[in-house]
Amino acid sequence: MVVSFRIRWQHALVALVIAIFVLLASEMAADIDPSAVVVKLPSNIQWSGSPTSPSQNAVLLGDPSKPGLYIQLTKWHPHNMSRPHFHPNDRYITVISGTWWKGTGTKYDPDSTVPIPAGSFVTDVAKGIHYDGAKDDEVVLEIVGMGPATATSAEVK
Repeated sequence: MVVSFRIRWQHALVALVIAIFVLLASEMAADIDPSAVVVKLPSNIQWSGSPTSPSQNAVLLGDPSKPGLYIQLTKWHPHNMSRPHFHPNDRYITVISGTWWKGTGTKYDPDSTVPIPAGSFVTDVAKGIHYDGAKDDEVVLEIVGMGPATATSAEVK
């Protein structure tokens, strides 16, 4: 009986120590030094464009219209695709959510696009002609590149 009481007391002590560490860890996480780490929560990300437009963008770093590094999020709304185009510089894209659909060539043919699932990494090669967008679901992409980030139409009908 003494052994049983001692085991229960030890379990209670271990549980108390774990609870204290969890409480302290949550308190420390709430006090991140903004001079060391900058956090932008999803609720603080500013999207440009209308939810009824084909897509929306949120610039996270830099300015895509100017020379230099930029990072942006692009949100493709369902049933919207770009037309064939190319960019002057390589662009590095991570599919954050949804399935992104991508095709290549100067002839716009959404039925020939291939699905690129969330978690995929894609490089749009400079001057490579492509078109892309969302079919049935919203898609969120992170795009990293060197500006200016222009798109030149390349469609042949």
